[in-house]
Amino acid sequence: MQLPPLNALRAFEATARLMSLSKAGDELHVTHAAISHQIKHLETWLGRKLLQKSGRGVALTPAGAEYYLAVSGSLAAIAHATGNMRRDHNMRSITVGCIPSIASRWLVPALPSFRESDPDLDVRIVYARAEERFDDESLDVLITMGEDLSGGRESRLLFSRRNQPVASVHYLAKRNWAIENVPFATADLLHDESMDGWREWFRKAEIKPAAPIRGPIFQDFNILATAVIAGHGIALCPVEVFRREIERGDLVVLSDISTAETQGYYLITSSSAKKPVRRFAEWFMKECQAVGLR
Repeated sequence: MQLPPLNALRAFEATARLMSLSKAGDELHVTHAAISHQIKHLETWLGRKLLQKSGRGVALTPAGAEYYLAVSGSLAAIAHATGNMRRDHNMRSITVGCIPSIASRWLVPALPSFRESDPDLDVRIVYARAEERFDDESLDVLITMGEDLSGGRESRLLFSRRNQPVASVHYLAKRNWAIENVPFATADLLHDESMDGWREWFRKAEIKPAAPIRGPIFQDFNILATAVIAGHGIALCPVEVFRREIERGDLVVLSDISTAETQGYYLITSSSAKKPVRRFAEWFMKECQAVGLR
């Protein structure tokens, strides 16, 4: 196998990606001159011109552009395989990205039982945004809203996102309202990110809301949950996620009419995940299914 000088290859890839000898030098912790020397060495070895001056920077020649596509893809594949190899060897920890609503209600409270069943494996939990997608270079597990249908991924449904109106018994008692006879049109409504959820629910319920719909909007779902449990009003909440609060009586479900029935919260891993990751996934699936409103 005839390979070019690998240091020169790294210098070329960084320069072509950043379109700058200086920036490539900063990334690889060498001088501008060292990068220039490595690229000239590679060009001599190949017998082809790869880069040319362009204003204050550099540009790829046609041969350089073709070579960069092959080099960048190959180096990315090596980096990916290396990352997997480093994590898989004597795997003693896994990194789990989790959205706050599931972390605070399900994952963090249950972690002691996982540590009892698998004491030699450490779990690192990091914050995940709802729109975040699974990246197996930084995560072993992602727990989020929505499944990942891309290749090489495995998505397991944890909870339906079916939203129904809920409130605390204290809020109903203050208004002297019975659970089965709540006047939604005049109630204090709490909103998750926008008022669209309640608009959709009123449409499905065939109830004419107050015009305009009002009430505080909470960007963070955990703050909304705190507000509804504290008795500030009625919120549309995913009843499966709030299973424990409902069973304890902290919240009561006020209507069978629901929205977002086709959406869900998923646990996502690589389809080639190692045994420790699969053990964690299977454990958390059982935790989420242990109590049922299904």
